[in-house]
Amino acid sequence: MATLRKKRVSKKLKVSWRKHVNIDDVEEFLEDKRLEERLGPIESKSDNELFKLDTQIETRLSAKERKKLKALKPLKCYHALEPHTKVPDPIAKRNRVRTKEERKNELIKKKEIANREKGILKAKEIQSMQDKKLYEIKKRNKPKKGDFNTDIWSEGSKFEIENDEWATTLTKKHNLKGVGALQKTTAKSLSKKKSLHPSIEAPHPGMSYNPSYEDHQDLLRMVADKETQYIKKEEYLTRVTRGMFNKVTPGKRDQMWMVEMSEGLPDKTSAEDNEASDNEYSAVNPPVKNKKKSVQQRRKQKEQRELELKRRVTKIEKKKIADIHQVKILKKQIDRSDKRQAVVKEKRIKRAAHKALEPNRLSSTKFEEQGLEFNLGEDIAGNLRNLKKEGSILADRFRNMQKRNILEPSIKRHRKNAKIKRYTKPGHKDDWKKTVAK
Repeated sequence: MATLRKKRVSKKLKVSWRKHVNIDDVEEFLEDKRLEERLGPIESKSDNELFKLDTQIETRLSAKERKKLKALKPLKCYHALEPHTKVPDPIAKRNRVRTKEERKNELIKKKEIANREKGILKAKEIQSMQDKKLYEIKKRNKPKKGDFNTDIWSEGSKFEIENDEWATTLTKKHNLKGVGALQKTTAKSLSKKKSLHPSIEAPHPGMSYNPSYEDHQDLLRMVADKETQYIKKEEYLTRVTRGMFNKVTPGKRDQMWMVEMSEGLPDKTSAEDNEASDNEYSAVNPPVKNKKKSVQQRRKQKEQRELELKRRVTKIEKKKIADIHQVKILKKQIDRSDKRQAVVKEKRIKRAAHKALEPNRLSSTKFEEQGLEFNLGEDIAGNLRNLKKEGSILADRFRNMQKRNILEPSIKRHRKNAKIKRYTKPGHKDDWKKTVAK
């Protein structure tokens, strides 16, 4: 059996020497040395330190006792701060940042102690004492677990700002933030209804399957009035759109078109007059003599201005005297204006009340009230079995939700499907029949 020859490498350079020289024994020796430095030399230790004689009987501890023993041990989060070696620190005295109290001068410390004995305290110390008292009062008044002695929704308030009608909700919350009296508010969705209309409206008595004659006639009259309003509206729209334009004959239409198109063009007679007037010269702005005013004219002009000013002052004074004598007339005018404003205010209130009952505009489609359901006299059977059905419960509920601003009004849209162009691929044509026939 052939023996393997030892591989020879160059150890000329330091890198090659480190790479190819085996120093495991040196590393082991140094590792043992470091371990001995950490734990101490084994020769210097006694048998009691190296060995332990177990003479106690092993007892199983309960979970509570184990927790108590565990609580006595230091926390694991501080394990990294504990020394993991017995090698002494080479720097015996290290620099440390002194606390604020340690940095304070001895004279200042004595002065503060003397002031505290006299009752002279700093502002922050007084504030700290007040905060401590407030905390103790709050802790004393805090109800114990399970006690419900106070009503959080009670109307009684011990702060004036809670009853201030000029302060906003945001201002009240800001001022009552640190005193334990925050404003209690309910959700808007719970406190305010979306509409004033009831969820289920009572139908008209004339819609019954066996109504009285008066109720049925009243229902028919309401339906007729509504239909009359629709007819009047259609007639009005026709009158102000198609009815505004009269029909004319083709000849008159061409004549009107010619007059409209020739508007603004020069006429023959006006063209001849212009040619005649071009031969004559006439200045647009004739020359004016620059004549100065005389002293007499200036004096008269000044007198006229003074007279005009006196006339205006006299007129204002006369008007003041006239206004004094017109106190009764002015009072009547003010009363008339107040009555007119009261009437306008009443109309505005009625309009607002009527508008509150109208549904809001939630979409581009406007809500339209559904027509009244009715049966004619000959269709009333008097019993449910032979009753002619009118309307739909599902559509009525859907309309009611739209009226109460729960659903947005919409219309039924018919979507037209695109026409599909069908054709046969060239490779799928039935040309085999023709080839067979040939």
